Parts: sequence; structure tokens; C-alpha cells
Amino acid sequence: MRQKFGFSMYSARYGNIYTVRQLLQLAQEVAGEWTPKNHIWEKDGKFFDALRPAVEPEGLDSAEEVQKHRQTHISRVRQLFKDLDVFIFTLGLTEMWVDKRSGTVYPTAPGVLAGEFDEENFEFQNPNFRLINRDMRDFIEVLGRIRGEKEFKMILTVSPVPLTATASGNHVLSSTIYSKSILRAVAGFWAEKPFVDYFPSYEIVTNPRMHSTGFSDNLRSVRDETVKMVMKHFFASHSIVRSSKKSSLVSVGNDKGNSDGVECEEELLEAFGK
Repeated sequence: MRQKFGFSMYSARYGNIYTVRQLLQLAQEVAGEWTPKNHIWEKDGKFFDALRPAVEPEGLDSAEEVQKHRQTHISRVRQLFKDLDVFIFTLGLTEMWVDKRSGTVYPTAPGVLAGEFDEENFEFQNPNFRLINRDMRDFIEVLGRIRGEKEFKMILTVSPVPLTATASGNHVLSSTIYSKSILRAVAGFWAEKPFVDYFPSYEIVTNPRMHSTGFSDNLRSVRDETVKMVMKHFFASHSIVRSSKKSSLVSVGNDKGNSDGVECEEELLEAFGK
């Protein structure tokens, strides 16, 4: 029940943050430098936070209630960002749906969980390496301002979970390789910085020696035993994480392998399109 409502999954109730642009906009909102637009969606008389639509799966009774929940969420994230020692982020996707007027990025297409799709208001974008790398640079700068330039460490990973749907017009296999290649390159670029490390969960799960046994029968969800193996290597390689106080670690992203009933909006998108 707690996971259904977004508790005990991450360091805050982010929902799924798939793209670096989402992460950047969250930090800008926390810093008071940016305000999301068109971010409250309605479905069947209930209202949803479009930036994390799955954290209240049954919706709320009014747009005002959604806004109050978001204000509380942002205040909690602000405190997390100020207190953290290590920031862990999983790069998941390059593809994203965007509000044309404001540039607000959503974790899922309008109309999948709530709201209605209107091509006059929303558009699909699939940014390249240069744009995503710039977003990561901007995020790090914003996080630094929030923290008063207090130093922190960052660990980046790339989700091994392949796309199950794409709006690019290309085959989903080609889209997966394109997306993961760009994200891996971005992670590699930043891993050259002294305060950033890259952990190869993507390579551990997808390397040929695994013979695809890292995935469940659907060849998308990562097996629980594979997750345990990855985390064993992670803690062996990053003693700073094991020794840090729990409250000082902030993990953001979507690399859950869909175990324990964790929902992925991308899977809902696939079901919606059938």
C-alpha cells in the first residue's frame, strides 16, 4: 500500500523521474527559479499532479488540494537537497512529452493516467547528447545554489530496462539503443569529474555473459536476483554509501526493475495504446 502511493521507494515521493530535464525542472522549482505550468490534470472528476501522476493513483478532490500536496512535496525535496551528502540518479529515458507553451516536461503522455492529449498543447521531444548534457550541467549548478555551494558527491547509473513503447516513429529496439547510448555517454562525461562516479548497473545486467537471464520472461523487467547482484557490487564499490547516514543519501530515478508491484508509466502507455 505504501509503494502504491509512492512511499518507501525513493528519498521523496517523486514518482518516476525518467529524464534529466525532469530532474532539472524539479531543482529549479525547489530553488524558486521556475514554476511548472499546465501541471494539474483531471480525470473522472479527480485531479492529479501531472509531474508525478502515479503517487496519488485515485486522484484528489480538487486542483487546490493537488497544489497543496505539491507545495509540501517541494518543501521536503528542498530540505533533502540541502542535507544530502551523496546524490544518486538513474538516467532512464531521452524521450519526453512537453507542454509547448511553458516547456514543462511530464513523465508520461497526457491522457495515459490523467488529462487529455491535445497536439495543440503538447509535443514529443527526443533531445540529443548536447541538450541532455547541458541539462545535467544546469541541474548541478542549480543544486549547488540550493546548497549554498556546499560540496556533494554524485553517483550516476543508466537503467538497463529497455523501452516498451516509443513515439519517435522508429522501431522500439532502435529507439532503446539510441536512448541508452546517449544516456551512457552523458554519464561517462560527468564521471570524469572528481565529484561524480558512474556505477555500471546497465552493463552488469545487459552484458552478453548474462545470456539474457538478467531479465524476467518478458525480457524487460529485471529479475529480483539480478537486482540483488547489482546492489552487492554497488555497495562493494561505494563504501561511502554504506557508511553514510540514511538521511544524507538521496536517490532519484526509476531503476526499480518493476519488482514488488512498482508501476512504470511507460508500461501503462503501452497498455493504453492497445
